[in-house]
Amino acid sequence: MIENNSQSSIAAGLAGELTNAGHRLLARVYYADTDFSGIVYHARYLEFLERGRTDYLRLLGVHHSELADGKLGESTVWVVRRMEIDFKSAARIDDILTVETRTAEISGARVKMAQAIKRGDELLISAVVEAAMINSAGRPRRFPAEWIKLFRPGSQDQTI
Repeated sequence: MIENNSQSSIAAGLAGELTNAGHRLLARVYYADTDFSGIVYHARYLEFLERGRTDYLRLLGVHHSELADGKLGESTVWVVRRMEIDFKSAARIDDILTVETRTAEISGARVKMAQAIKRGDELLISAVVEAAMINSAGRPRRFPAEWIKLFRPGSQDQTI
Protein backbone atom coordinates (compact mmCIF):
# COMPACT_ATOMS: atom_id res chain seq x y z
CA MET A 1 0.00 0.00 0.00
CA ILE A 2 1.28 3.47 -0.89
CA GLU A 3 1.19 6.10 1.83
CA ASN A 4 -0.59 9.40 1.20
CA ASN A 5 2.66 11.39 1.18
CA SER A 6 4.11 9.03 -1.42
CA GLN A 7 0.99 9.36 -3.55
CA SER A 8 1.25 13.15 -3.33
CA SER A 9 4.90 13.03 -4.42
CA ILE A 10 4.08 10.76 -7.35
CA ALA A 11 1.13 12.95 -8.40
CA ALA A 12 3.30 16.08 -8.20
CA GLY A 13 5.85 14.43 -10.50
CA LEU A 14 3.14 13.53 -13.00
CA ALA A 15 2.40 17.23 -13.54
CA GLY A 16 5.94 18.07 -14.65
CA GLU A 17 7.60 21.19 -13.29
CA LEU A 18 7.44 24.95 -13.51
CA THR A 19 10.58 26.47 -15.02
CA ASN A 20 11.88 30.00 -15.53
CA ALA A 21 10.38 29.82 -19.01
CA GLY A 22 7.03 28.29 -18.05
CA HIS A 23 6.52 24.53 -17.75
CA ARG A 24 8.21 21.27 -18.69
CA LEU A 25 6.61 17.83 -18.86
CA LEU A 26 8.22 14.51 -19.81
CA ALA A 27 6.23 11.93 -21.75
CA ARG A 28 7.09 8.53 -23.19
CA VAL A 29 5.83 7.46 -26.61
CA TYR A 30 3.84 4.25 -26.29
CA TYR A 31 2.66 1.83 -28.97
CA ALA A 32 -0.84 3.36 -28.75
CA ASP A 33 0.62 6.75 -29.79
CA THR A 34 1.98 5.40 -33.07
CA ASP A 35 0.68 4.41 -36.46
CA PHE A 36 1.51 1.12 -38.18
CA SER A 37 5.07 2.30 -38.88
CA GLY A 38 6.03 3.01 -35.25
CA ILE A 39 5.97 6.79 -35.81
CA VAL A 40 3.76 9.01 -33.65
CA TYR A 41 0.42 9.59 -35.36
CA HIS A 42 0.02 13.34 -36.04
CA ALA A 43 -3.15 13.77 -33.94
CA ARG A 44 -1.44 12.33 -30.86
CA TYR A 45 0.79 15.40 -30.69
CA LEU A 46 -2.36 17.38 -29.83
CA GLU A 47 -2.76 15.18 -26.76
CA PHE A 48 0.85 15.74 -25.67
CA LEU A 49 0.35 19.49 -26.11
CA GLU A 50 -2.91 19.38 -24.12
CA ARG A 51 -1.21 17.56 -21.26
CA GLY A 52 1.48 20.23 -21.21
CA ARG A 53 -1.03 23.10 -21.07
CA THR A 54 -3.22 21.38 -18.48
CA ASP A 55 -0.34 20.57 -16.14
CA TYR A 56 1.11 24.07 -16.57
CA LEU A 57 -2.23 25.48 -15.42
CA ARG A 58 -2.48 22.89 -12.64
CA LEU A 59 0.89 23.89 -11.20
CA LEU A 60 -0.12 27.55 -11.39
CA GLY A 61 -3.20 26.69 -9.30
CA VAL A 62 -5.80 26.70 -12.11
CA HIS A 63 -7.70 23.39 -12.07
CA HIS A 64 -10.19 22.38 -14.78
CA SER A 65 -12.41 20.48 -12.35
CA GLU A 66 -12.68 23.45 -9.96
CA LEU A 67 -13.62 25.77 -12.83
CA ALA A 68 -16.29 23.34 -14.02
CA ASP A 69 -17.59 23.16 -10.44
CA GLY A 70 -18.11 26.94 -10.37
CA LYS A 71 -15.03 28.25 -8.55
CA LEU A 72 -15.39 31.56 -10.45
CA GLY A 73 -19.09 31.92 -9.60
CA GLU A 74 -20.36 29.86 -12.54
CA SER A 75 -19.29 26.75 -14.38
CA THR A 76 -16.53 27.63 -16.84
CA VAL A 77 -14.38 25.59 -19.20
CA TRP A 78 -11.38 26.22 -21.43
CA VAL A 79 -11.79 26.06 -25.20
CA VAL A 80 -9.17 26.16 -27.93
CA ARG A 81 -9.92 28.98 -30.39
CA ARG A 82 -6.95 28.60 -32.69
CA MET A 83 -3.96 26.35 -33.11
CA GLU A 84 -0.87 26.65 -35.31
CA ILE A 85 1.44 23.64 -35.51
CA ASP A 86 4.71 23.10 -37.34
CA PHE A 87 5.73 19.46 -37.67
CA LYS A 88 9.51 19.42 -37.99
CA SER A 89 10.48 15.80 -37.28
CA ALA A 90 8.82 12.58 -36.15
CA ALA A 91 8.84 10.95 -32.74
CA ARG A 92 9.03 7.18 -32.52
CA ILE A 93 7.93 4.46 -30.16
CA ASP A 94 9.82 4.51 -26.80
CA ASP A 95 11.14 8.08 -27.32
CA ILE A 96 11.14 10.28 -24.22
CA LEU A 97 9.63 13.64 -25.19
CA THR A 98 9.81 16.97 -23.41
CA VAL A 99 6.71 19.13 -23.76
CA GLU A 100 7.52 22.78 -23.03
CA THR A 101 4.80 25.39 -22.52
CA ARG A 102 4.96 29.13 -21.90
CA THR A 103 2.59 32.05 -22.06
CA ALA A 104 3.18 34.02 -25.26
CA GLU A 105 0.37 36.61 -24.87
CA ILE A 106 -2.55 37.22 -22.58
CA SER A 107 -5.51 39.58 -22.65
CA GLY A 108 -8.54 39.74 -20.42
CA ALA A 109 -10.26 36.86 -22.15
CA ARG A 110 -7.67 34.97 -24.23
CA VAL A 111 -4.27 33.43 -23.71
CA LYS A 112 -1.78 32.31 -26.34
CA MET A 113 0.59 29.59 -25.25
CA ALA A 114 3.75 28.76 -27.17
CA GLN A 115 4.61 25.09 -27.01
CA ALA A 116 7.40 22.82 -28.18
CA ILE A 117 7.85 19.07 -28.19
CA LYS A 118 11.47 17.95 -28.19
CA ARG A 119 13.42 14.72 -28.18
CA GLY A 120 16.54 15.70 -26.30
CA ASP A 121 17.66 18.96 -27.94
CA GLU A 122 15.89 18.18 -31.24
CA LEU A 123 12.73 20.22 -31.88
CA LEU A 124 9.99 17.95 -33.24
CA ILE A 125 6.90 20.18 -32.98
CA SER A 126 6.32 23.88 -32.38
CA ALA A 127 2.84 25.19 -31.73
CA VAL A 128 0.94 28.30 -30.70
CA VAL A 129 -2.40 27.63 -29.06
CA GLU A 130 -4.96 30.36 -28.36
CA ALA A 131 -7.43 29.45 -25.63
CA ALA A 132 -10.33 31.19 -23.91
CA MET A 133 -12.85 30.41 -21.19
CA ILE A 134 -16.58 30.07 -21.71
CA ASN A 135 -19.51 29.46 -19.39
CA SER A 136 -22.06 26.66 -19.70
CA ALA A 137 -24.09 28.80 -22.14
CA GLY A 138 -21.05 29.12 -24.41
CA ARG A 139 -20.44 32.80 -23.63
CA PRO A 140 -16.86 34.02 -23.25
CA ARG A 141 -15.67 34.90 -19.75
CA ARG A 142 -12.81 37.16 -18.70
CA PHE A 143 -9.95 35.76 -16.66
CA PRO A 144 -9.70 36.80 -13.01
CA ALA A 145 -7.30 39.75 -12.62
CA GLU A 146 -4.79 37.65 -10.68
CA TRP A 147 -4.50 35.27 -13.65
CA ILE A 148 -3.40 38.11 -15.92
CA LYS A 149 -0.44 38.76 -13.63
CA LEU A 150 0.21 35.04 -13.12
CA PHE A 151 0.32 34.32 -16.87
CA ARG A 152 1.75 37.66 -18.02
CA PRO A 153 4.58 37.42 -20.52
CA GLY A 154 7.68 38.94 -18.99
CA SER A 155 6.89 37.62 -15.52
CA GLN A 156 8.96 34.60 -16.54
CA ASP A 157 11.89 34.16 -18.93
CA GLN A 158 10.08 33.75 -22.24
CA THR A 159 12.52 31.43 -24.03
CA ILE A 160 11.48 27.86 -24.67
